[in-house]
Amino acid sequence: MPKPASRATLALALALAAASPAAAQSIRALPDQTSRVRVSNHDINHIVCEGGDIDDVKFSAEKGITVEKGGSDAWVKFLVKETDDAGQVTRSYVTAPSEFFVSCNGANYPLYAEPADVPAQTVVLVAGSAQRARANTDLLGPLVEEERAVSITLAILDDRVPASFAEVAPAAGTIQLAGLPAATLVEHRRLDVEGSGLTGSEYLVRATGPVTLDERSFLDPALGAGIFAVTFDRAQLAAGDTARLVVIRRGAVQ
Repeated sequence: MPKPASRATLALALALAAASPAAAQSIRALPDQTSRVRVSNHDINHIVCEGGDIDDVKFSAEKGITVEKGGSDAWVKFLVKETDDAGQVTRSYVTAPSEFFVSCNGANYPLYAEPADVPAQTVVLVAGSAQRARANTDLLGPLVEEERAVSITLAILDDRVPASFAEVAPAAGTIQLAGLPAATLVEHRRLDVEGSGLTGSEYLVRATGPVTLDERSFLDPALGAGIFAVTFDRAQLAAGDTARLVVIRRGAVQ
């Protein structure tokens, strides 16, 4: 007869899994489209809702699956079937695929899980464009445009960027501005703040000689169109010094 794992056994396994995050592999899944995921049929798999909570997980319990959830996390375990034939214990591991329908942060994530003899997996439910826009509207909607620009700038400079700000690949290469011959710029980070009408970039400004930074030097087409606000964290640079520059633009990511 099958011997399902007890709640105490599952809780212990959860604690061990949490203590060994390096053993888990990460998979990203998008909302409203079926994601095929290869998961462990013997270890506990972890599902993480990015930027919100897991409201529900629908699955076929008769397939020998246990699910526990709390907050932004859910843990999935395929139960091992044990048979005892005159003292000879045989373990059978699930190999048949199962479907999971996870409700996360107001969106649905269909997962087609294929259990296999692999280590525990972590499935990250990535926020979609509509979710990010809604979250940004909740965060920045009450503010006027100038206040939105300040809020985005401070989030970047304080390294506290909300998950709803979408990371976009920065431009490659070094930028030389005509109005700033004693410094070079490299785009370090680019963000699309969907739902706000604004985007932002962080640049590293490296001085090749003594220089005093001026906001007007950065109102340059080389840094994109629709520049709305410019902020740097220091104005006086000696040769070899680096400043952080944040440029906020109106419109979509270019």
